[in-house]
Amino acid sequence: MSENEENNHKNFIEEIVEQDLAQGKNEGVIQTRFPPEPNGYLHIGHAKSICLNFGLALEYGGKTNLRFDDTNPVTEDVEYVESIKNDIRWLGFDWEDREFYASDYFEKLYEYAVQLVKDGKAYVDDSPLEEIRRMRGVPTEPGEESPYRDRSVEENLDLLERMREGEFPEGARVLRAKIDMASPNMQLRDPVMYRILHKEHHRTGDAWCIYPTYDWAHGQSDAIEGITHSICTLEFEVHRPLYDWFLDQIGTFDASVLQPRPRQIEFARLNLSYTVMSKRKLLELVEGDFVSGWDDPRLPTILGMRRRGYTASGIRNFAERVGVAKRDNVIDLSFLEYCIREDLNKTAPRVMGVLDPVKLIITNYPEGQREDLSIENNPEDPASGSRSVPFSRELYIEQDDFMEDPPKKYFRLGPGGEVRLKGAYIITCTDFKKDPDTGKITEIYATYDPHTKSGEDTSGKKVKGTIHWVSLPHALPVEVRLYDRLFTDPDPAGHKDQDFKRFLNPESLNVIEKAYVEPSLKQAKPLENFQFMRKGYYCLDPDSTEDRLIFNQTVTLRDTWAKIQQK
Repeated sequence: MSENEENNHKNFIEEIVEQDLAQGKNEGVIQTRFPPEPNGYLHIGHAKSICLNFGLALEYGGKTNLRFDDTNPVTEDVEYVESIKNDIRWLGFDWEDREFYASDYFEKLYEYAVQLVKDGKAYVDDSPLEEIRRMRGVPTEPGEESPYRDRSVEENLDLLERMREGEFPEGARVLRAKIDMASPNMQLRDPVMYRILHKEHHRTGDAWCIYPTYDWAHGQSDAIEGITHSICTLEFEVHRPLYDWFLDQIGTFDASVLQPRPRQIEFARLNLSYTVMSKRKLLELVEGDFVSGWDDPRLPTILGMRRRGYTASGIRNFAERVGVAKRDNVIDLSFLEYCIREDLNKTAPRVMGVLDPVKLIITNYPEGQREDLSIENNPEDPASGSRSVPFSRELYIEQDDFMEDPPKKYFRLGPGGEVRLKGAYIITCTDFKKDPDTGKITEIYATYDPHTKSGEDTSGKKVKGTIHWVSLPHALPVEVRLYDRLFTDPDPAGHKDQDFKRFLNPESLNVIEKAYVEPSLKQAKPLENFQFMRKGYYCLDPDSTEDRLIFNQTVTLRDTWAKIQQK
């Protein structure tokens, strides 16, 4: 690829960074940050942001800070802090020693606020929040100025200090920036900088009872840390003038905040079909027991996706392929599954598991005999080697691999039909039994040709079908959990007049209480991935015990996304 062709593939944020570098801005330094709120678990949208921020810094020789936006003690918890750090590490990124918190800067932010009051650019407002919202008005008409807007500097300083000392109850007063109540941008209509919250903070304890708002803490924290490119999702675009206004004001008395000067850049957040991304809606699902917890494999949380068996490399590849856009769009869930499937196809060992078993008896195979067959682990990875799988007279095969009256082009097993058992022999069906009440097949009888052993076949026979199997006396009983879309509607939250939970899919989880797998899976480790031949990709659930192995379906073998692309 030529240099020009490579440049054509740059996203708009990379173009901005390269332009800044070419112009010598920030002395050639690139510093990004990932600023999660420690008030919940991260989801696939956050994963995209993580990949973007850390990936951008890696691409241009920069660094990324992890900074927790811990400005609201009401909703924050150290449990979320640890979960977020685990998720970032699992995705493959490292913030090294650059772990910061907005609370690290509470004293500095307060000093800046005091100076803004002294400069006549901030004031204490006694109005209730409801009244402040009313006075802000609408974008097409000027808002009302607060009756407290013209307080003297001395009175504002006194009240702000007393707010900090805890003299006033919650909601009694706020500190507001004095900007422009007639601005068409509502964010500039004297935004709140501090509110009173008599709540203990998970890091600072009861040292503070006034806490900065996100808008006040955001840009200043970026500046203190030397962030050059502050990458946000699109909903913060209207906040950018306020971000810049604060930096401009503080720069008049502390030039360090402009060296380098942070630049806010917005990109479209990730929206995924057949799910919801709102923390509030996800919390509603968890607290209402519609799912089993934050790590439920049907949720878009990183925790849930990890438990389902999604791989970090697959998610990183997905984030790179969906790209960085300037406008909101919805990515089909099938594309995420495609990326995971593509990754697992290269790495997951192949094993045999029968999910809907029926007994197959090879009548001419010696009773009591065991034969250990060598079967390759992954044809996509020659270095993965092979494993030994026991074979015997009695096997389990899938119910749908046998039909009493098969149609044309049915290349599995039927009366008088032939099929190869994967890695073993060609067999011929001679008879079967079925339940007279239900009509369900209960036993199948067949003979084998000992000259057709895989890798040693001297018979010259050719068959079109190959099916998987498990030796009955050696089979390992397991529980298998099959997953489908969590919602039946591709945009469950898009129906403003209906509760999104109305579209929950009652078939999103189906449990097979007793399936059978080959005995090698007794050694499986939690979250280890496998391909069950001809069935899909699965991983061992962490809740498994020695006596009860549970496998979660990760993705099917069917390449849904490729079919969508062909239409």
